[in-house]
Amino acid sequence: MRERADGDTRLLWLLLDADRWLVTALLSAVLFCGILVVGLLHPTPAPTLLTRGDPVETLFQALITGTITAVTLVLTLSQLVLSQELGAVGDQRERMDGAMRFRADVADAVDTPVSPAEPSAFLRSLVRGTAERAENAQDAVDATTLDADLTALLSSYLEAVRGNADVVTDQLEGGTFGEFDVIRAALNYNYSWKLYAGRRIRMSYADELTDEIDDSLAELVETLELFGPAREHFKTLYFQWELSNLSRTLLYVAIPALTVAVTSLLFLDVQDLVGVTAGVPDMLWVLALATTASVLPFTVLLSYILRIVTITKRTLAIGPFILRETDRSVDVDWE
Repeated sequence: MRERADGDTRLLWLLLDADRWLVTALLSAVLFCGILVVGLLHPTPAPTLLTRGDPVETLFQALITGTITAVTLVLTLSQLVLSQELGAVGDQRERMDGAMRFRADVADAVDTPVSPAEPSAFLRSLVRGTAERAENAQDAVDATTLDADLTALLSSYLEAVRGNADVVTDQLEGGTFGEFDVIRAALNYNYSWKLYAGRRIRMSYADELTDEIDDSLAELVETLELFGPAREHFKTLYFQWELSNLSRTLLYVAIPALTVAVTSLLFLDVQDLVGVTAGVPDMLWVLALATTASVLPFTVLLSYILRIVTITKRTLAIGPFILRETDRSVDVDWE
């Protein structure tokens, strides 16, 4: 995906590749520093603001209510998503039959008796299969005398397929499902454009292509068509995996966050904090730290959702639909 992105690669790394705990820490640091900066730059001194009325009590009351509500809602939604895996035996058998038929189709497409069981190996076999089909098509092109422009077009297209496939195959090598590396490698294979270009070339130059070249391109297109459902299936499984991790992580951080919020509400009296450390009032240090800890469930949620929505935005369409700019190695647009 990064190879096809037009935006800042550092931002993309933060959204997709970075460890979610690191993203959570960065978001928490931004919140912590923001509270300190605003407290120091405000024209009214922080001690005056924090002792005027009951802003601290109001803040932590709202945080307690918001944390309980948000965690409960997220866990409920996660369970609703995961409940799709539950069903009667008939439904499960239909899913099983569909999966077995698809695996058989992939095995036929990549010329193997049984398709691999592990997601990374399964995707790697499909990607490698497209490279082999492209190589066969290139051999057919080399053995045939065609118009120079058509030969250049075919060679450019097939070289792009092989080059991208080789890179993605290396990225999938040794990948473990559950880690983002497998999904990232699959998203780096822009099969949508390759599928469109292959079909477009076959239609536009049907009268000029030999039967051997046309058959080779048809096999390539067929293999590309299988990659789309496979990628979407594993992407869905990855989302379910991430939601499970999110639910578990929220449970881990919710109790400490609530403990800090409740303790601050019951026992924190900012009027007792009259000292100054590093030029910052102690009450501002304590308030910033307690607030950041209390908001930890939200920052954890945000760190996971950022990755999920970024992947979703970049993979909205399946098949030969291209919703954003991508690497277009050949020009096969309609005239």
